Amino acid sequence: MIKTLPRTAISAITASLMLSACASIPVDAPGTPTAAISPEPVTIQILGLNDFHGALEAPNQSVIIVTKDNSGEDVITRVPAGGSAWLANALDTLREGQTHSLTVSAGDMTGGSQLASALYLDEPAVEVLSRIGVEFNAVGNHEFDRGWQELLRLQNGGCDKLHDRDPCQIEPFKGAGFQYLAANVITPDGSTLFPATAIKRFGAGPREVSVGMVGLTLKGTDKLVTPGGIEGIVFGDEVEAINRGVAALDKQGVDAIVVMIHQGIRTFADPDPNGCGEPEGPLAEILAGIDPRVDVVVSGHTHWSYVCRWPSSQPGHEFLLTSAGVYGMLVTDIRLEIDPARGDVQNKSARNVIVQSKPYQSSVARIENVDSYPSFAPDEKIAAYISRYTEAAKEFTQRPVGRLSGPAHKGSGDEVNRGKELGRLIADAQLAATREAGAQIAFMNPFGIRASLVPAADGTLTYGDIARTQPFNNELITQTFTGAQIKRVLEQQFVGDDPVQYLAASQGFRFSYDPSRPLGDRIVSMSLNDQPIEPDGTYRVTTNNFLAKGGDSFSALTEGTDVVQSGTDIDALEAYIKAVPVRQIPRADSIIRITPNA
Repeated sequence: MIKTLPRTAISAITASLMLSACASIPVDAPGTPTAAISPEPVTIQILGLNDFHGALEAPNQSVIIVTKDNSGEDVITRVPAGGSAWLANALDTLREGQTHSLTVSAGDMTGGSQLASALYLDEPAVEVLSRIGVEFNAVGNHEFDRGWQELLRLQNGGCDKLHDRDPCQIEPFKGAGFQYLAANVITPDGSTLFPATAIKRFGAGPREVSVGMVGLTLKGTDKLVTPGGIEGIVFGDEVEAINRGVAALDKQGVDAIVVMIHQGIRTFADPDPNGCGEPEGPLAEILAGIDPRVDVVVSGHTHWSYVCRWPSSQPGHEFLLTSAGVYGMLVTDIRLEIDPARGDVQNKSARNVIVQSKPYQSSVARIENVDSYPSFAPDEKIAAYISRYTEAAKEFTQRPVGRLSGPAHKGSGDEVNRGKELGRLIADAQLAATREAGAQIAFMNPFGIRASLVPAADGTLTYGDIARTQPFNNELITQTFTGAQIKRVLEQQFVGDDPVQYLAASQGFRFSYDPSRPLGDRIVSMSLNDQPIEPDGTYRVTTNNFLAKGGDSFSALTEGTDVVQSGTDIDALEAYIKAVPVRQIPRADSIIRITPNA
């Protein structure tokens, strides 16, 4: 097994990371094959992860497999998966028998995390990722949730307080045992925040081969994080950053090039985690422009899982494009067969392996283990380490906050962008919490809802339950908008790089839309308490501060006036649930689709 870089080496690297925008991790001089020898190909294993989001414990979610029965009907199988102790075992199992192995990730490994990690500034998640063998991680947007200076602390270690929570509450923090890469994250002096590239060498003599890596996040990261935390930072064009990195690596004579990018696609027509049916998404445009010398693209951000053979700009050449979904529920096992004499990749393949863990109770059914897929036992050392943090967090996670009449769903599959009844419940809670600020309407972004609410048999919800649903601790912002401005906000549901995201609205607000109409003119009607929204009327609207600052491409939400800041979203949800003996699940009825000529 190839060991991760020692922390002392990482510290030395990051101390000099501001030297060049295309800096690579220092490496030994490349070996030169002897001309008289024709060595056998060398196989390199690359294990790919992405979007772990501090999932220390099993996330109580499934990998969904769709097959056909003898009559051609869909058969849906849900495989319980994830949890870092199980992930550790899966990685070790996959590495068995592999002489050369490398583990990389494509961002969002922290941020939006489980409470046992988030309460401690994601220090335990970074430590777990180091212990399970991650060696290089491309920064994602959520790595910047607490600002770029706090991200530097996660790399370098230390207990400097840079956030409202105290660091090093459980133990001294040594920093990541892996290297962050950030090819397109530019600081005010023109250098990259972390190295743009890295090289890993395997073997010796005529059979030595090298893998070069470029790591980066999506250009739109500045629209997905709080502006104050990235002041002075520029997120550059992805294609330009990749191609600069590829050129630098090629000059150093690497045999294979891997890009880790926190951007992705979606394959709505193909539920197979190893499929690639009808792919679409912002990464497609990026792939069209990147250097064909790239062999593999490990991606993320969309939380989709896929394995694709993607054509490059060079006829006959394909990128191997992969993503391992979310929360460590899958690992991508990539194999490169490299000719050390020619210095190129002869063959490449990949498969997504399900990290089957333990059964759980979903919002609709009991999800049991599936015998037709391998199961992994939790790694005892990782489980013991995690328990230190989960035990410390119990004061928060197990505190009852009230009762709910049943499960509140956030939506899945093609409904994940609507929020469903849980989005309505959250919007109602935020409206109730900001009535004193004059709020009449509240909007919630469905992509900010991270888990359904599933109460205990007697309806009890804990703080841990609602923290899984709303892990970001966002402030509530109430502003005044005209009816015309609200329409512009709703029109922005249909634009941007990501899929349509229908804002979940609070009680009394409804809107209708016609998807056949031109962009910018799809909203047909809006009403509040059955009265039309007047274009020149004024209304008080509450959102979280992420949306209020233009997050998720809702730039029109930055145009409000008479701004009032209230408490946090999670406090609002807790107060709303506990305000009555049993909070009833509301109907999700604010969105009406108009079908022309129906």
